[in-house]
Formats: sequence, C-alpha cells, structure tokens
Amino acid sequence: MFDDFGEKLQGDTARIKPGVEQVSAQEQIRQLSQRIGDLLDVLRNQRDILRQRGMNLPPGALDSLRALRSHLDKLAGELGSMLIELGQLRALADTAALINSSLDPAAVLNQVMDTVIRLTGAERGYIVLKNRDSGALEIPVARGLDREQIGKGEFTVSSTVVNEVVSGGEPVLTDNASRDERYQSHQSIAGLQLRSILAVPLKVRGDIIGAVYCDNRIMAGVFKQHELNLLTAFAHQAAVAIENARLFDELKARLAAVTEARDMMDNIFASITSGVITLNRENVVMLCNAAAERIISDSRQPLVGRALDEALPSLNGLFHDLLERVRRQGTRELLELEVTLDGARLRIWNLIMSPLRETGTLGGGVVIVLDDLTEIRQREAQLGLASRYLPMALVENIRRVDVFDVGGQEREISVLHCDVRGFTTFSEQLDPAVLMEIINRYMSLSSDAINLYEGIVDKYMGDAVTGLFNTQFNPQEDHALRAVRAAMSMMYDLLALHEVLPETQRVFYGIGVHTGMAVLGNIGSHDRKEFSALGEAMDISKLLQENALPGEVLISAATYELVKSYYECEPLEPRKTKGHADFTRMYRVVKHKKRATGTLTELDAIQF
Repeated sequence: MFDDFGEKLQGDTARIKPGVEQVSAQEQIRQLSQRIGDLLDVLRNQRDILRQRGMNLPPGALDSLRALRSHLDKLAGELGSMLIELGQLRALADTAALINSSLDPAAVLNQVMDTVIRLTGAERGYIVLKNRDSGALEIPVARGLDREQIGKGEFTVSSTVVNEVVSGGEPVLTDNASRDERYQSHQSIAGLQLRSILAVPLKVRGDIIGAVYCDNRIMAGVFKQHELNLLTAFAHQAAVAIENARLFDELKARLAAVTEARDMMDNIFASITSGVITLNRENVVMLCNAAAERIISDSRQPLVGRALDEALPSLNGLFHDLLERVRRQGTRELLELEVTLDGARLRIWNLIMSPLRETGTLGGGVVIVLDDLTEIRQREAQLGLASRYLPMALVENIRRVDVFDVGGQEREISVLHCDVRGFTTFSEQLDPAVLMEIINRYMSLSSDAINLYEGIVDKYMGDAVTGLFNTQFNPQEDHALRAVRAAMSMMYDLLALHEVLPETQRVFYGIGVHTGMAVLGNIGSHDRKEFSALGEAMDISKLLQENALPGEVLISAATYELVKSYYECEPLEPRKTKGHADFTRMYRVVKHKKRATGTLTELDAIQF
C-alpha cells in the first residue's frame, strides 16, 4: 500500500519539475505551491484509504506540507514585491538617464512628472518651481489637474502641503489626510476627501528649487515608506536635471540676447561712415569696421591681425608719440596728417585716438576713429580758388550745392552781357603786356560790379563778360533788379576809372540785360566741365549788348516790367534783331527813381 502511495507521490513530483524549469522564479514558486496543494489533496485521499485499512500517514506529514505551502505563498508575495521594486528601480534608472540626456526644460519636466505618476501610482500630481527673480512658486507641469482646477480651493489644500515642503525642506507623507493631525485645522481637507498625499522637495546642492506633489482622492494608504524613499531618491536626480535644463535655457536666452546685441553692434559698427580701429598693446589691429578697411586697406589683405606699422608704414613719428601718450596718460588726442598709400596715393586723414578701457582701468588698447578728408580738403582748395573769382556769399552757396555734379535745371534768370567798345582798335596801339594789364582792369571792374550784387561771372570772352543772377548757386527773388543795378554800377565805376587813366586808354562799355528762361548746369567733357547757361535768355542779352552804344545800358521788355518801379527808362526800337521777330522793343536805362522818402544810396543816385 505504501509502495503505491510512494509511486504516486513520486509521479506527482515528477510532473512538477518539467514545468518549474520552463518558467520564471515567481511562476515556479506559484506552480510548486499549486503542486503541493494537489499533493495535500492526494494525501488526504490516501489517509482516508489507509484509515479504512487500519493504517495512517506519518505524524505531521500534512501539517508540514501546509507549512511549506504557506511559506511558498509568502515567498511568492515577497518575490512579487521585490520584482515590482526592481522594476521601479530599473525604470528610475532609465528615466534618470533619459531626463539627464535632455536640456529642454519642458521635456525634462514632463518626463519627471510622468515618472512620478508611474512610480507612485498616484491619481494626480504636479511640480512647483521657485521663480528665480520673485521667489514665487510656479507650476510648469501637472497631471490630472487643469488650470481651472488649480484656481479652485482644492489647490489651496495641496499648496499648503507644498509650501510646508518647500519652506521646511522635508518630505510629507500621509495615508489619510482627513485624519492626519497635522492638517486637522484645514477644514477643507475633510470636505475634499483627500486621502493619500505624498510631496518631496527638489534640492540642488542644498538649495530647494521646488517640490513634487502627488495625491489620491479615492484610496487611502496608496503611498508607503517605500514610495516615499523611491520618490525622494528620484527627486534628487530630477532636481539636478531640472536645474541643468533651466540653467541651459537661461544660458540660451542670454546667448541669444548677447548674439542679438552683437549683431546690432556689428550693424551699427558697419554703418558708421568713419573708420573705427582698435589696437592692442602691441599695436596689432584687433577690430576694424568696413569703413576703416575701405580707407586704409589695399583690399588684398584684411587689416585684422596685422600690425599697424605693417598696414601703414608711412605713419609719421608724431602719430606714434601721440599714440603712446594716449596709452600712458589716458588722454584723447586729435591729429590731421598726410599718408601715402600703395606708395603713390597721398591721402589726408583726421584721427581721433582714445584709450580703450577695461573694467574702468587703462588696458593699453587704443581706439582710433579715422576720417579721410582728402576730397574735403581738395574741395576746400577749389572753393578757395573760387573765392578769388566769386563773392564770399556765393562761395557759401556753392558749399551747399555739389558744384561737381550739377545737372541741367530750367529756371528764370537775369543775364548781364557787357562788352568793351572799340577794344580791337584800342588794342592795336598798345604793347601786349600793357594791353593785358589794361583789359584786366576793365574786366575786374565789371566783375566787381557783378559780385557786388551777388551775381556769378559766367565767362570771359576776350573783351566781354557775362554775369548770371538767380542760378542754383545764387537764388534771388529780385534778380532782375540786381542785374540792372550791377550794370549801372559798372558805368559809375567806369567813370571813376577814366579819371585815373590817360585819355588814350579810356574805353566804354555796352551792356545788355534780359530776364528769361534758361537751362543751367555743368557743360563739357568728362575731364573738364564748366557751369553755364543755355537758352534764349543768353541770346537776347547778347543781342541787347550788341544794340547798346558806348556808355548805354539796354534792357529787354521783360526786365523793364520788373524794374520800372526803380528806374526811369526810355523805350527804343532795336537797331539789330538777328532774326528775332518778337524783339520789337528795348529800353535804355536813364536813371534811378527817387524813393518815397527822397533818400538815395550813393549808387542809386548816379545818373547817366
């Protein structure tokens, strides 16, 4: 009988072994426990059979198997808990590695929050972080809560716990908040039926940067010491990852601001028309803008990184003396000097040298602001030459108008044409040198009269001169009156000149003045241009001059209408028309009319 029982038990045990070898340890224990249960059932059946035959099982056999089965069930439970904890730890390690591999604050915060919910089994949760500037607590991420819920009283309760954690730096764990003595004073907890609450601080090098909060409104006892320890360990790693991501985000923002400021400075630096150069202690160019490159460089080699003496070997000793003074004394020095570029080009530069300060002290560097004055000085020289031929007022007008780029412009002008009568016969009797001296005296007299009334001497043509009034360079509302006054002034000055000249050297002017439209601008080739006027105004004034007898000032009808209130004039029929059919009337200027007050200027009082 016992042999039959042993064979059956051996067979049952044999049936257990193959299954145990093919599954996990937890499953093996479960299967073994099941087999022991089956064995207990078999033994109970065998015990009944044995009793019928007057026999019994060995003492304590069933109790031993029951104890073994209970031990296996306990072992299975512990192993299950260990496997869950192992899984959590593995997930914790994987998540920690994952969040530390990212520097995006939003991504890190979301990963941390998801891991907290997964590790603790919480229903809801959120992360709070301290604002670096204000210290206020902010919620960048949450699970199971929306913005509307956060604004309600329910959040007030959880914020009490969070504030306690952030201020005290210690975690909070309660398996039933409504019965926790620490929160009995908060009547809303009971009303909200908050059960399990778990909150841990986020610390970085001893500083609390925020906290992690999670809860469960349904079940009590969800969070135990194990979850607290697990979340605390995870929070240490998460805090470092969050802080690194925040710091990186701030660094990116600062870098973007610095880059924007740098780009703006580069744009400003590039847009400065003056050249700007910075030198270090060894006079090596550390920085220069595009204007400096254009002014200094031969465009074959950049300036940055080159020694200043290499780039500009023609700088004189005075420049170097002032440069050293700027370094030693921290003064600001100005210098205008001539330099030779490329061994041939002579340039005139204006330099302003200032010390380059580093954190409030002199660092040995120098900033040089450079302007090329070559064209300006050339222009000033040309204007200086022009001032020998033009009145100063006109020269000032020319400064405001680019005399080298004057395009055609049609405008009303008054033209004075003056010719020396009998000059050809007169010139045949004199030595050339004497002739040139005398004609220059007559031309100077006429030019002075034109300049006196701010006209422009258009050109000299042998013994004739032309004056222009109301051009781009001398805009005048009373240009017709000025032209007539200049003509009358010539006649007055001519009589004064005759008083000091021998009779054989005395000649007279014939003058014509006309007011009309003309085109004014630069005329000539690319190499040489001169400012002049074209049009009927020039032709009619010349025709009036040809009609004038020695000592006469003839004006056109157009000019007469503009000056008749100032001068008495005698109408005449033209002696010459040269095909101008509408030229039927001209006027000889007789004298200046008296003003209402009866007072006259010296020039206006002269009568011819």
